[in-house]
Amino acid sequence: MQRPIGIFDSGIGGLTVASAIQQSMPGEALLYFGDTAHMPYGDKSEDAIRYYCIRIAQFLMKQNAKVIVIACNTASSIAFKVVEDFVDGKIPVINVIYPVVDWITQNHSNGRIGVIGTKGTIRSGIYEKLILEHSPNANVQSLATPLLAPMIEEGFFNNNISATVLNSYLSNRKLQKIDSLVLACTHYPLIKKEINQFYQGKIDIVDSAGLVASHTKAILEARGLLSPTKRPRHHFFVSDYTQAFEKSAKMFFGNKVSLTESNFWG
Repeated sequence: MQRPIGIFDSGIGGLTVASAIQQSMPGEALLYFGDTAHMPYGDKSEDAIRYYCIRIAQFLMKQNAKVIVIACNTASSIAFKVVEDFVDGKIPVINVIYPVVDWITQNHSNGRIGVIGTKGTIRSGIYEKLILEHSPNANVQSLATPLLAPMIEEGFFNNNISATVLNSYLSNRKLQKIDSLVLACTHYPLIKKEINQFYQGKIDIVDSAGLVASHTKAILEARGLLSPTKRPRHHFFVSDYTQAFEKSAKMFFGNKVSLTESNFWG
């Protein structure tokens, strides 16, 4: 039986990572968990986020996942080490932050770098800390943009509502004169086109999806875990069924999405 790649997020944002992984490794089966019952993570306490992540990791391991990809910046910044400790080396655990930091420090080591994300991610200071460790001459400006993930989760993007909210955030003085912008939330690639339009294509806009997919592939190759299957079966789980999630999953993976509600918090 083919072992799947386990991926989880608080909602639909991680689908951007899952889609990039599918494109990079079309022979791999995906096992996705969207914790829609607790979305957004950015407003939750750190203890709550760690608890959610451990329980989800436990679920993915019971489903025989061969790797866990934490496709959520808030969870990656707060719970990555906890999940690693819980897994105890049995399977690799990948977060969405390290591959982005590696890329940005290699390509903008002396630049003015903007970072936008949830309150939890920005409050953690993880991007600024890691970027400056690798590139002490960089100037990092971080801004919490808490309305974006819920807005995207409800399907409000590529319209007047998202344009108004984005314009308000991106006009903030912290993001003036930047030469690159890190989208520190896996929901944000869904509005990357709009962000690029705001900046008129004049800055590098960096999201984690493709970078995490490449990193995941490299780890699976190194461990001899790549699968040659031509027609893998993907499974999608949510902790609370929403039409918005099903619509988004079908947008990325077509109409044959198998969506199952699995609430194991009791």
